[in-house]
Amino acid sequence: MRTLAVDLGSRRVGLAVSDEGGKFATPYDVLTVGSSDDALAPIAELIAREGVDRVIVGLPLNMDDTAGPAATAAMQWGQKLQDRCGISVTFVDERLSSFEAEHRLSERKRAGEKITRGQKKRMLDAHAAATILQEFLDGKLPAIAATDPQGKQISKKEDDRGSRRSHG
Repeated sequence: MRTLAVDLGSRRVGLAVSDEGGKFATPYDVLTVGSSDDALAPIAELIAREGVDRVIVGLPLNMDDTAGPAATAAMQWGQKLQDRCGISVTFVDERLSSFEAEHRLSERKRAGEKITRGQKKRMLDAHAAATILQEFLDGKLPAIAATDPQGKQISKKEDDRGSRRSHG
């Protein structure tokens, strides 16, 4: 099952895809956008072109497990993508994914790879998406049941990767 992970931001959107077997995550691209809605069309095209079966969207939850404005915006964006593409969107906790991705890029630089500050900044969002995706594929990151501001369930897909938590 081919999976796309989205690390949604207001200016940059990190993308990662899995292999056909759904075992390995690879950073794919970073979209530079004026708003997160600007990413809908290129991501819809990517889903069709790459034969994506499901989409994982990272929720930037607060450290106390509550959904703040950024997580609420990500849930609303995920609903728009789901409506546009007719594909299942699953939400996962993305806390600390950027920190982990930055750590991995720093390790690569220390190992001798030449990565400029600009390249690192550009690559970070795609690597954060790959971190989210790999942890989901490995069963370390459970799906989160998400609701819109009116209480309507957005993400209701049961997943065998852990218990569902409700945020909204």
